[in-house]
Amino acid sequence: MTRPLALALAALAACGSDPQTVELPAGFLVGASTAGFQVDMGCPTLPASQCADPNSDWYQYATSPQTIGRAQTYLSGEDPAVVGPGEWELYAQDFDLAAADGHTVFRMSLEWSRIFPTSTIGVDGYDALHALADPDALAHYHAVFAALRARGITPYVTINHYTLPMWIHDGIGCTMDFATCTARGWADPATIVPEIAKYAGFVAQEFGGEVDWWATENEPFAIILPGYVMPTAARTNPPAQSLLSDTAKTVYGALIDAHARMYDAIHAADTVDADGDGVAADVGLVYAMAPVAPQDPSSALDQQAATNVFYLWNMAFLNAVVGGMFDANLDGNAVARTDLAGRMDHLGINYYVRIDVQGTSGPVLPELSPLTTFDPLTIEQDEVYPRGIYELVTLVHQQFGVPVMITENDGTAVPSGDLEAEQRTMVETLQWLARAMREGADVRGYMYWSLVDNYEWNHGTTLPYGLYEVDPHDPQKARVPRVTAHLLARIASEHAIARDLVAKYPIGD
Repeated sequence: MTRPLALALAALAACGSDPQTVELPAGFLVGASTAGFQVDMGCPTLPASQCADPNSDWYQYATSPQTIGRAQTYLSGEDPAVVGPGEWELYAQDFDLAAADGHTVFRMSLEWSRIFPTSTIGVDGYDALHALADPDALAHYHAVFAALRARGITPYVTINHYTLPMWIHDGIGCTMDFATCTARGWADPATIVPEIAKYAGFVAQEFGGEVDWWATENEPFAIILPGYVMPTAARTNPPAQSLLSDTAKTVYGALIDAHARMYDAIHAADTVDADGDGVAADVGLVYAMAPVAPQDPSSALDQQAATNVFYLWNMAFLNAVVGGMFDANLDGNAVARTDLAGRMDHLGINYYVRIDVQGTSGPVLPELSPLTTFDPLTIEQDEVYPRGIYELVTLVHQQFGVPVMITENDGTAVPSGDLEAEQRTMVETLQWLARAMREGADVRGYMYWSLVDNYEWNHGTTLPYGLYEVDPHDPQKARVPRVTAHLLARIASEHAIARDLVAKYPIGD
């Protein structure tokens, strides 16, 4: 074929499939996410006594010489009170940036250890709890919500984003000697489930006039796996214990029960419609979902491994908290529980990458689950796969029929500094999400992880995910916009994925 003819045919094909602007639905929220422990500390001018949170298990875990020096914690050793982005002080500045970028929603967490630095065990009732709560923390959160509302930004609040008060989980003691520690966190359901439900009810009553969107928990499996089964350099959580299969299943059950009890407590306590939309409290849970693929599609073992991992990673927990079907032994045999069913107003989905797995002939961790027929050492969790958000949202729509909020998403697996890949990933992902909505999925919003560079758990400041760059060693903690900040600002402000972006980053079928 001659070059002129080829160019003519290409031009004709382009005219026949003229890319169109992808409009976002009316009321669709666009913004960014954060978590309190990851962004609060590191204030540029406030003293540590007003900015740091030394009463959380994670702070103790991340900064203690005992835990830093322990092999399986894989801790950076950085102190978030020094290197954090300081949003506890700079929140108004950050909200100005978000508002200028057209953001209409902001996800944040309340820190249990800030509100109740001392134990609430044996204390009941709103008035008694209010007398025990830290008044400065309550005043701060009220000011944060007022600042968001003043800028036209809807707060989306996670009640528990991993961290626990030291009085309910000894982040050092349980890491150093799990057998003898007494404040055992999620490993002690009889204590933590009623206490976290009490906490959820309190904050729902305290802040219900300012907040309608609530999430009970964040990524429960990121507590279970790196905390009690297999801590790795990729992620550890306190207490960073290995192969405690029975304890891991206890924690799994406690997190499921806690969601249901927190859901009930929030709805009982939050009766004020802050948005004027007829809904006083829209309560969900944030879950990290992932598509799973066999490393060798022709291998029967790999195919079965992918099926099993998809169930264990995604469905076992969701079946319980959304559908009330509880699989206590993680063997695929679930039983109906009425005390769990009907307690999900929306599901928050954190979506990052696709998982590739390699199968084994038998279970690797039979005490945990007979379905662990995969090699955990060969799991790959770094495949950029924008279409996955369409697959997962569609699955939730078809199987559970609940609305979805995309609570985290970014180009985590994109090579650092590849600006073109970061833009392509965002635009393609949002196009796939829009396609799911056109096909009937009820999606209420999209939030990017994260607004500013944060303290990324055991990695410290080594993984900069923010729309805005923050140099951890800058005493002023200045915010510098990345290309992703400009791109999301354009999409949010236009409330659409513009025609030129659709043409530049087509997604096909």
